[in-house]
Amino acid sequence: MSPNLDSKVINARNTAIGLDLGWINHLKVNRNAADRRAASLANRRTVKKDYQAAWLVKAIQCIDLTTLSGDDTPGRVERLCMKAMRPLRTDLMQALGLDSLQTGAVCVYHEMIAPAVQVLQGRMPIAAVSTAFPAGLSSMETKLREIELSVAAGATEIDIVITRQHVLTGNWQALYNEMLAYRQACGEAHVKAILATGDLVTLENVAKASWVCMMAGADFIKTSTGKEGVNATIPVSLVMVRAIREYYEQTGFKVGYKPAGGVSTAKSALQYLTVMKEELGNEWLEPHLFRIGASSLLTDIERQLEHHVTGFYSAAHRHAQP
Repeated sequence: MSPNLDSKVINARNTAIGLDLGWINHLKVNRNAADRRAASLANRRTVKKDYQAAWLVKAIQCIDLTTLSGDDTPGRVERLCMKAMRPLRTDLMQALGLDSLQTGAVCVYHEMIAPAVQVLQGRMPIAAVSTAFPAGLSSMETKLREIELSVAAGATEIDIVITRQHVLTGNWQALYNEMLAYRQACGEAHVKAILATGDLVTLENVAKASWVCMMAGADFIKTSTGKEGVNATIPVSLVMVRAIREYYEQTGFKVGYKPAGGVSTAKSALQYLTVMKEELGNEWLEPHLFRIGASSLLTDIERQLEHHVTGFYSAAHRHAQP
């Protein structure tokens, strides 16, 4: 592949470019170098005071506020959507000089799309997890139909899960074909490819799976379902965002990134924002190219912002989740 940086391509949605097995088979990851770089990013001194508050507000704008529990109800999802549209209390908004603020999206199971649509009325994206989330071990026919039904129900983004065995056995053609079919089933809805990186064993597998999914037209690549033993980590994120950067340099297509699973504190959110800024630049700090999949993160960010405004920490139960 050679770079194609025509302005029309740069602004276009990522589309399938074809599977280049020669490229995939030659991908290598220096684990020691990746770990050193990840450690330097994770351990550096964080921003403080007004700068930290501004970064935390940016983090809120990039959250996919999520509920993926077996006991989800329409009422819980309705409260989640109300929180997504108004993530901070009025007094904190005024103190921070904010006229409006909302999260990047809400993320729910298929059965909870309808109550989300009813509340949100098109005010923000609705993401639905699909393709037999979280294991992805249903028939292809079932998974494609699930995508189609979720899009018809009002989901504007689909978070799919890849078949991990394709990665673990090195069957890159099968993974490409699968991702391509998911992309086509999504139609105008954007698709986030969940790699379930905790199941992929090596960073090299993470890099290759990232490239194959992007070659097949993924709009985002995402670390995890949140259900694996190991979810988002800084080393995995570094490998994935560098794949995104090189893919952009080679094709001109900008692919988004979504860490998910275990990102529950303001400090960890700041670490991921730092990775995005330093590795991809300011444009990837916007919700059309960066999301954080989280359920409890907003609570800690709100507590940190209240401390910034008042000098005191409030009890966590005052910021209860929906």
